Amino acid sequence: MDKINLTLLTDFYELTMANGYLENGLGDKIAYFDMFFRKVPDNGGFAIMTGVEQLIQYFKNLSFDERDIEYLRSKGVFSEKFLEYLQNFEFRCDVWAIPEGTPIFPNEPVVTVRGPVIEAQFVETMILLTINHQSLIATKANRIVRAAQGRAVMEFGSRRAHGYDGAIYGARAAYIGGCVGTACTIAEREFNIPAIGTMAHSWVQLFPSELDAFRAYARVYPNNCVLLVDTYNVLKSGIPNAIKVFNEEIVPKGFRPQGIRIDSGDITYLSREARKALDEAGFEDCKVVASNSLDEYIIRDILLQGAEVDQFGVGERLITSKSEPVFGGVYKLVAIEENGRIVPRIKLSENVAKITNPGFKQVWRFFDKDTGKAMADILTMHDEIIDESKPYELFDPEHTWKRKTVRNFKAKRLLKKIFDKGSCVYKCPELSEVKHYCQQQIETLWDAVVRFENPHKYFVDLSEPLWEMKQELLQQHSAR
Repeated sequence: MDKINLTLLTDFYELTMANGYLENGLGDKIAYFDMFFRKVPDNGGFAIMTGVEQLIQYFKNLSFDERDIEYLRSKGVFSEKFLEYLQNFEFRCDVWAIPEGTPIFPNEPVVTVRGPVIEAQFVETMILLTINHQSLIATKANRIVRAAQGRAVMEFGSRRAHGYDGAIYGARAAYIGGCVGTACTIAEREFNIPAIGTMAHSWVQLFPSELDAFRAYARVYPNNCVLLVDTYNVLKSGIPNAIKVFNEEIVPKGFRPQGIRIDSGDITYLSREARKALDEAGFEDCKVVASNSLDEYIIRDILLQGAEVDQFGVGERLITSKSEPVFGGVYKLVAIEENGRIVPRIKLSENVAKITNPGFKQVWRFFDKDTGKAMADILTMHDEIIDESKPYELFDPEHTWKRKTVRNFKAKRLLKKIFDKGSCVYKCPELSEVKHYCQQQIETLWDAVVRFENPHKYFVDLSEPLWEMKQELLQQHSAR
């Protein structure tokens, strides 16, 4: 994408705190922050980590230009010492992230930042908006793709997206989530996501007749002819005119028609009738494409009702995740360093779900060696080692009497270092690789975790040392 300085795309209190840290001699205090989320959208069983590549680009380009400094000076609340600090700002943090395309679960860190507190605090807003947005759309797209049961899903939502960045990065996220392409042209230029599209109703309306419109399009695009058949009447004119044009314009030139699209009406009924007519005309290979305010539930229902649809174009309910348009990621302080020692920090709350998991941590995923299926995620202290050759006891961190000993497992670290002292040490894979990896990783989840209704709660447990440290901090703070 074209470069734009996003450094000031931050909540204003990040700057007031940064100024305060500096004035209180805490500017170089080393702090650790975790990004995590508390709930999977749509009450699903898992979410999909997305947005790491854009986060890396943001970190690489962090700098304050003269316009930024002058604006901040005009506010009259920042010291000249702080403004001078910003003029010479250099990102020096260590950053870890779970790779894009990985299934993620509530309450486990998906991004961890370690560095001077001014820097580690300042990047909060962009971390959250980048990961929250793309993870939300990738998660929604994957639900829709799974509902389609192997049929292609195309992202058609640009015009309904929340701003142009929402359209562009939403297309990227949807592709990772499993969509085969997008209507967003710039997404192909930037990310090599196939751009897909044929005609709108206005094309058909512009010509004297529907037949004229179809014929004109077929002559221009004989090798990729998909006709929109619901401008007037799908069964009385749209399908008959499409078949006529296929026979007179496409087949004589040595091509086969690619499809017809239905964008309104009873998709189940119309698609079945369309399929019957196309088959009778000898176009068994002609695809039936459906669009029109679809989501995973509508797609699931019409397929259960026997809809004859080969491909789906999904727009507004995907690109905005209309059913649940917020991915509730948060960014919390979990530790500081004092005299070179990591000192954990915890946030308490009357709402037990908002009590944080303290300390500098690693996330491990356990896989059953026999089935390849994911068994549980374990949060450990950052320097803990899990020995795969020995049995490991899992336990519920809230109901500790629920315990299970696992054997014959493979333990994989999920958090990967992407920045070391401000320098990028991670090479982003190609987007097509991320999409393939995502599908592979989802296949490691049990069907009970993947289902839409009342999915099984995937285990995210704490190691014994981490759990004990958390209990000690709870005791310390409750005694005050």
